[in-house]
Parts: sequence; structure tokens; C-alpha cells
Amino acid sequence: MVDVTVGIDMGTTSVKAVAADGDGRVVASLRMPHRTLVPAPDRLEHDADKVWRRAPLRALAALDQPRVRGVSVVGMVPSLTAVDGRGRPRTPGLLYGDGRGRHGGARHDADGFLRWTAAASPGAHGYWPAQAVANHSLSGEAVVDTGVAASSSPVFSTDTWTWDTEVVAEAGATIGQLPRVAGMGEAVGRVGDAVLDAGGVDAMAELLVAGATEVGDVLVLLGTTLIVWAVDTDWREVAGLDTFPHVGATGRTLVGGPSNAGGLFLDWATRLLGRPRGEVDPDAVPVWAPWPRGERAPVHDASPRAALHGLDLSHGPAAARRAAYEASGFVARRLIDLTGVPPRRVIVTGGGTAVGEWVQALADAVALPCQVVAVPQGAALGAAFLARMAAGLEASTADAARWARSARAVEPDPRWTGPVQARYRLFQELCR
Repeated sequence: MVDVTVGIDMGTTSVKAVAADGDGRVVASLRMPHRTLVPAPDRLEHDADKVWRRAPLRALAALDQPRVRGVSVVGMVPSLTAVDGRGRPRTPGLLYGDGRGRHGGARHDADGFLRWTAAASPGAHGYWPAQAVANHSLSGEAVVDTGVAASSSPVFSTDTWTWDTEVVAEAGATIGQLPRVAGMGEAVGRVGDAVLDAGGVDAMAELLVAGATEVGDVLVLLGTTLIVWAVDTDWREVAGLDTFPHVGATGRTLVGGPSNAGGLFLDWATRLLGRPRGEVDPDAVPVWAPWPRGERAPVHDASPRAALHGLDLSHGPAAARRAAYEASGFVARRLIDLTGVPPRRVIVTGGGTAVGEWVQALADAVALPCQVVAVPQGAALGAAFLARMAAGLEASTADAARWARSARAVEPDPRWTGPVQARYRLFQELCR
């Protein structure tokens, strides 16, 4: 009987879980969809009790693995809810980009989330991100890793690596109402006979096992959020983008950022257009501005809205649908261009790798082959590796690269490359 570790990824639209052996082979997996609530155009939230507290317990039970050595839960950032003394959420689970992140003159989503939640539930036992809610439900420990905490800047200071007492007080809370902070891959509690890892940020866990470690590698995460990271050795300061040390490769940096032009946009476009069939003329495709709820990197502006440009009577639903996938590819290409890192190869991960139209449009937009990872539940797989670290079975995040496997390569379609590049130039004009 094989010893395994379990990684759980609390995503925007589903919870994914995998059980993996020491070589990164997935021995069991599952996906549990859930609703993402949009009660108003600028709102994005979860039923935090259902998704953050109960779903990780259900996922672990459903995997039904008898010899689990460690468990780790990762998820999207930033997020926040108020909890009672038993760790049960009492306010909506606020998600990245929710308009309440701009509450009370906040300087960042996490700051606004804390201000709004503290006002909505004054005197709550705690104000916790999704990972702290999940960890408490599994082990009784309200804890997050440093990556989750850092995503809450300026509530968390990356100068002192502690919660900022002054900022927290201004938001109407106290340090005692925030979760404990631990290191990535650190044991923080127990789930039955298994060790619980501190957990972390879904994108960081995905990065660990994707194999993007060499200079010029570009990792594109096709999830509800589209995320692009380019690998370099230099510390590049690019307006609107993030730069930080590579968590899985010594001497490497990552530059890039997240965009709303991922599955959140594409699922919305599919609800509008359906799934039309039929051939599309490569020269007869309009261009989407793919922002029905604003954009994150590089503009960080909630005001832009979606629009179709160049639409005429010759276009049908199939052309508009292809345009949606191209727009996501254009955003990825734009982020790659902005990083200033010459791309050597593109590695694609995330649930969107199962959508052939999306991956093909990405390859056509970036004009490079796209290496598709073998395990699309990359964040859950990376969490399973972190659980091995917490259990003392691994010594370094750098060793996670051995779990990276490629399933296939998707080449740019020569029939489409020229027309797509022409439309990318129009897309760039729309971004100005």
C-alpha cells in the first residue's frame, strides 16, 4: 500500500483535490463545482461556510485514501470572511476584485476587505482568509502561510513579516482576530494521523510542479483567473506587474501577474454565445475587449467593461466565440511582452488545458508552441508536494520540479498566425 499526500485547491468555481505518491503520480482525484456569487456587477463572493469550511472536509473524505501522510490546502487570494468562535463564517466570503476591496479609502483589496468585514461583523471572533477557514475546519488551527499573508499587504507588512498593528487598527480590527502565520511547507497541525501543512496561494503551488524553472520559461495558468509568470535572473520592476523570487528555483525571479481574461470571462462569453459549430474564416474574426468586470494586471482598474470591436453582419456566434479565446491569448501575449523577458517556451497549466480551443488560440496569439502539463489540477498537485514537506518527506520546494510532466505540445496554426497577429495589433490599440 502506497503512502500518499493530499492537496486541496479551493478555486473560484470548484474545489479540486488529488492524492499523489512520492513520484507525483496521481492515485485519486476529484472536482467539486460550486457557485461563484455575483450579487452586483462589482461583487464577487463565495458562500464561505460551504466552500471554505465544509468543502475541504468533503473533498478529503471523498478521496478515501487510507494512508495519508500529509494534507495541504491552497486557494485564491485575497479573500476574507468573519468567523465565530467555532470558525464558522458569518459574512460573505469576499474574493479578489470584489468592490468592497475599495471600502473606506482602502489601499488594497485586502485592506478594504478587512474594513468592510469588520464593519459588517464588529467584534467577530476572527477575520480569516479562505485558507485559515479551511485549516481550522480540518485541524482546529487558524493559520495561513507567508504567501497568503503577504497577499494581504498592507494589512501584512512585508518589511517586518508580521501583521501591521496600525493598519489593522485603522480597519477596525485587532491582531488577535487575524490568523497565525507560518512558513510554506511547515507543519501546523494534524488531520487524524496526517500532518497539516500551512497551505498557501494556489498559483504558487501550481508553479512548483509545472517545470517552469529556466530563464525564458513562461508559465500561463488557464484558470478562472488567467496568470502569466516569466522566469528570469534579474529583478525587473515593471509598472503594474509583480516581481518576486521563484519559489521553486534558486537564483531565479518571476515577473508577471493575474488577469480577469481567464475562465471568468470565457464562461460568461459562452453563456452569451453558446457553443456554436461551423468553420470560421481566419480573416473574419472580431476583437474582444475581454473585461466584463475590469482588469487586474497591468492596469488594476475595475472600471473597464467588455466590448466587441469590428463586429459586422458577416460575423456569426462561432466567430465571436473564437474571438473570446483569442482575446484571452492576447492578454497573455501582452503580459509576456510587458515583462521584457524574451520567451524561450510556454508551459500551460490549469483546468483550461482541457479546452482545446483555448490552448490553440493561446498558441496562435503568442506564436510559440505551448507545452501542456500532464496534470491539469496543478495547484492541488503542488499542494500535495507541500504536504510532503510538512510530513518531513521532502527537504526543499526546488525538488518539486521532478513532478513536472508534459502531456502534449500545441503548435501555432499557420493558417491563423498572420490574421491573429494583425488582430493583436488592434488589441494593443484597444489597451491604450
